[in-house]
Amino acid sequence: MKQRPQHLNRRHFLQGSAGVAGAAISGSLLGGCVDGTRSDDGAVGGPAPGGDGSLRFEHGVASGDPLPDRVILWTRVTPADAGSGPIAVAWEVAADPEFTTLVLSGAVNTDASRDYTVKVDPSGLTAGTTYYFRFVAGGEVSPVGRTRTAPIGAVDRLRVGVVSCSSLAHGLFNVYRRVAERSDLDVVLHLGDYIYEYGNGEYGDAREYEPAHEILSLEDYRLRYAQYRRDRDLLAAHQQHPFICIWDDHESADNSFRDGANNHTEGEEGSWTDRLAASVQAYYEWMPIRQPDASNPVRIYRQFRYGDLAEFDMLDTRIIGRDEELPTPNGMIEASAINDESRQLIGEEQLGWLGNALNASTARWKFLGQQVMFGQLHVVGTPELAELLSPAEAQIRMVPVAGTGGLLLNPDQWDGYAAERRRLWDLIRGGQAAPAVSLNNVVILTGDIHTSWAMDITEDPNNPLAYNPLTGDGSMAVEFVCPSVTSPGLGLPPQAETLLESLAPSQNPHMKYIDLQQRGYILLDITPERTQAEWYYVPTISETNDGEALGAVFATTDGANRLASGTQSEPRADAPPPAPSDRTTT
Repeated sequence: MKQRPQHLNRRHFLQGSAGVAGAAISGSLLGGCVDGTRSDDGAVGGPAPGGDGSLRFEHGVASGDPLPDRVILWTRVTPADAGSGPIAVAWEVAADPEFTTLVLSGAVNTDASRDYTVKVDPSGLTAGTTYYFRFVAGGEVSPVGRTRTAPIGAVDRLRVGVVSCSSLAHGLFNVYRRVAERSDLDVVLHLGDYIYEYGNGEYGDAREYEPAHEILSLEDYRLRYAQYRRDRDLLAAHQQHPFICIWDDHESADNSFRDGANNHTEGEEGSWTDRLAASVQAYYEWMPIRQPDASNPVRIYRQFRYGDLAEFDMLDTRIIGRDEELPTPNGMIEASAINDESRQLIGEEQLGWLGNALNASTARWKFLGQQVMFGQLHVVGTPELAELLSPAEAQIRMVPVAGTGGLLLNPDQWDGYAAERRRLWDLIRGGQAAPAVSLNNVVILTGDIHTSWAMDITEDPNNPLAYNPLTGDGSMAVEFVCPSVTSPGLGLPPQAETLLESLAPSQNPHMKYIDLQQRGYILLDITPERTQAEWYYVPTISETNDGEALGAVFATTDGANRLASGTQSEPRADAPPPAPSDRTTT
């Protein structure tokens, strides 16, 4: 019998218009491709004007994986008849939301084999430029989307949103709406847990799921994505900004790893291989993502360059190379098991790819977008806290480490894969496993844990000879952990949260900021001189709300590799106009 969530490891269309409707569409979109444009997946003629109601664009539009000359454009056509055959879909890219300056257009087919989703990857765009796009099928016009290509050359500033962990069953997506309203963002990074696999009542009950049961099959995963992508707040974020996405575990099943998942019962729920393949197929169909390796769909790690200012190495710490979390048959983990050199979290191939990417980088800032907390989180000698965090009361598990006199919180993260973390440290500092050149300006971006943290990254934060918490000497990188969109934090009683928030910094001196309760997102403001993280929180997820508040600001300056307090940044004064949208929320 499968256990349900008990601790931290088990956490866990916009109908826009731009003066276009029906026949009031530019002639190029209705008449086929213009010269010099490209059609993918089998070009077809443009659809006729005047929709007959036989299909809808109810899942909006999205874009993602921006490169200097192209960006993925996405939509889905919903036919009235589920048994419909191929559907012709035209697409158009313009320099303005009114589509007076057409840039590219083309047409594609979609059908049931891809769940009627549409992806185009139009080349020939200009670097660092905002574009507007839309689709037409059966005479129906999609909402207008806005996207932006990656810049090249010298870049003086980037504004990046960072989000993760949106459990539909725990509340409304007000956080996505706040992100949508920031018109000056260059891109949004989604660090995983975009959907959750649970059935109704298994993990949250604020909203019911479609389908109502835990998702297992390809059809199940498709239905769950379809439900998420009808949420107006999530669609608003996709409509206004390109996304760079990476999965965590709940896109497949809780605590997934290379060969299985905690929330998968082999046989009773089919084979893990089939379930993983179904989840991966649905992910690539429904997300605005470019598949890195068609011969290996499970490989999702990839890099994005933003001129000379930033590179984003998006990692998979969940599936492709991950060994199963250490078991605790006696309620304890042996220190020797945690330090086992054979244990992997990202795997040898991905680690080699990352080492090559970091050592070849010419960018000022090197961002590692990944899922689980990299910095150490240990609480030593606290029986009071351990008592408060019994499984009946909390979703966090504190595992004693034999022979250390301490407690390890959450072996699901890098703490449970100490040898793999040392291998990444070697890459950053230039050890025996890498060229002997220390890397500057490495910033680790983390999701998964539903809470907010800012910390220096050092090999031994409690060794005063290795790290000085007052000056930051000994820190080799920094980590920013973003809160969730809706997923509950550590699920602790108030007194336990208060105790943990006070104990963690005193026993983990590399930690400079912790918030265990609030839902929100991170705004990264990046310049050649510094990278700054600003934590913004929404006041509620139980009802529609337009508010947000700044929680904290921490920055690292060029070459410092340590954190200091920062000040709130100013929005860009010349942000491009947003795509027109409808504020209605469901």
